[in-house]
This record gives sequence, C-alpha cells and structure tokens, in this order.
Amino acid sequence: MLKRFPIFSKISFAVLGLLMPMIVLAQNIIPQNPTSLPGNSGTTFTNIFDFYVRVVLAVVGILAVAYLIYGGFRYITSAGNEEATESAKNIIKSAVIGLIIVIFSFVIVIVISNALLPQGAGP
Repeated sequence: MLKRFPIFSKISFAVLGLLMPMIVLAQNIIPQNPTSLPGNSGTTFTNIFDFYVRVVLAVVGILAVAYLIYGGFRYITSAGNEEATESAKNIIKSAVIGLIIVIFSFVIVIVISNALLPQGAGP
C-alpha cells in the first residue's frame, strides 16, 4: 500500500498542475470601471488587500479539504485498529472545523469589503 501512495501523489500533483492555470485564469482582477484620470488604474490599497485576503482564504480552504481527504483515507485504511480510527476521526473533525472557520472568515471578508469598497469596485 505504501508503494502506491507516491505514485498516487505524483499523479495527483500532475493533474493539479495542469488544472491550476485554468483556475488562476478564471480570476478577473482587472477593474471593469477604470477611472477617467490618465495614469490612474483605479486600484487602491483596499482592492489589493481584499484580493490577497481572498487568495489566502482560498489556499487555506484547499488545504482544509486536502486534510479532510487525508483523514478519510486514514479512516478507511485503519483496518479496524481502534487507535488509528480515533486518530482519523480527530483529523476529520479538525478539518471540518477548519472549513467552517474558513467559510465564516470568507463571509466576514465579503461583508467588510462591501462596506469599505464602493459599489462595483470590488473583484
């Protein structure tokens, strides 16, 4: 079983490496309503900060989902061992709590960015 895991991880990293550019290119970070002043791109500190917070939350969310999958894998392969089963359950609980925290953080960021940014200026 341990010999298959490196092969699986290499295949999954290769697939993710091919899919990540599509995910990145789906982002629309260019402002849709540029200002009329020459040389002013309309990008403010708030826009940049909002963008980076959303990127960090997305990365943390992806890591939490990966941790959840890892916990499920450990649970399935515990083979009835009580100690391994408890360890896997704790991993799954931690991953679910992490996902809940990321979701609530994302909601808070959306509310705050809508309060700080003018309408139509956010990403």
